[in-house]
Amino acid sequence: MTQPLLERRHQLLSPSYRLFYDEPLHLAYGRGAWLTDVHGRRFLDAYNNVVPAGHCHPRIVAAIVAQTGRLNTHTRYLHDTIVDYADALLATFPFPAQATFTCSGSEANDLAIRIARHVTGGDGLIITENAYHGVTSTTAEISPSLGKSVNLGTHVRTVPAPVAGTDFAAGVRSAIADLQRHGIRPALLVVDTIFSSDGIFSDPAGFLAPAVEAIHDAGGLFLADEVQPGFGRTGSHMWGFERHSITPDMVSMGKPMGNGYPVAGLVCQPDVIQNFGSSIRYFNTFGGNPVAMAAAMATLGVIQDENLMENASTVGAYLRTQLARHPGIHDVRGAGLFIGAELANEAIASRVVNEMRARGVLISSSGPAGNVLKIRPPLIFSREQADILNDTAAAALEVALADG
Repeated sequence: MTQPLLERRHQLLSPSYRLFYDEPLHLAYGRGAWLTDVHGRRFLDAYNNVVPAGHCHPRIVAAIVAQTGRLNTHTRYLHDTIVDYADALLATFPFPAQATFTCSGSEANDLAIRIARHVTGGDGLIITENAYHGVTSTTAEISPSLGKSVNLGTHVRTVPAPVAGTDFAAGVRSAIADLQRHGIRPALLVVDTIFSSDGIFSDPAGFLAPAVEAIHDAGGLFLADEVQPGFGRTGSHMWGFERHSITPDMVSMGKPMGNGYPVAGLVCQPDVIQNFGSSIRYFNTFGGNPVAMAAAMATLGVIQDENLMENASTVGAYLRTQLARHPGIHDVRGAGLFIGAELANEAIASRVVNEMRARGVLISSSGPAGNVLKIRPPLIFSREQADILNDTAAAALEVALADG
């Protein structure tokens, strides 16, 4: 069954698409933290942060179905759901803000760059060395993790990821100086606040503050990319930037926002968006549509009502402690249920990822060297499921290390 489907896929779909794992998965359905393939085999999902409430949460499914049966249109008409959701979402922020809704995190980051350029009059963008911020033309230029075939813009500067003991702000100040030396005014520092693609760096909490101060001193803005770490995943706070006690000018969000339904957004401080919005109209046909807002409202409600942020904190701490005991794991990093486990090299990491898939547990890898196991299960992940993951990782590590 798999080979004919692979052949049709190769014939009909763009070659830009990539599949996970040496043996691709052919999935049929999902429930909670479990996925089931077409043969009826179950896999524990420890990778998909797109579904913080778990696959096919009945409350979210019901909200989507109900709104689909009533109305779905765009934001040029009045409807309550977009305003109600904006109210609920912005209540989770520690500063006054306003929201603009999009369909994807790429669109949200693209809009943030437009706003930053308009507000500052600058063009210079600063990112980390292996960042991922999207797939539009503009955001691909600030996404070095897409590979060397995707050129960074001449207005882009990269800084090293915040490896323990290094001064992240020093890299930002150096990038600012280099932009200025080339006659480019700094416009925006963009940071994924858990440094997902750089290998997952979360501590010490607070290290981002001097970098944000540096970009502000240079007349630029700061965008916290919360597409991956947001919505309670880091356990201690709803948003990753809160761990660093900073106030972003803009915050982008996406993937987990609708528990699988395409919805994303950009939250801005009022003075930032006022400057842009008073002179430039922004319209996105599907951004903020009633069904998307119903999905987002139900997802936020589940995260809050089922105490998923607290669960991420306790289960994540337990899982990190367990993983740190295994031979072959050099370092365990992260916060809440966003965990990176560093191995010696990419070959070992790839073997572990594929061996775990063969044993029924799904994770991935990250980092510029591809040697960091990337673990980010749904926020409903239980301690018992963490034990399954940990035991499977131990067995996979044993095989991978024995093979060298």
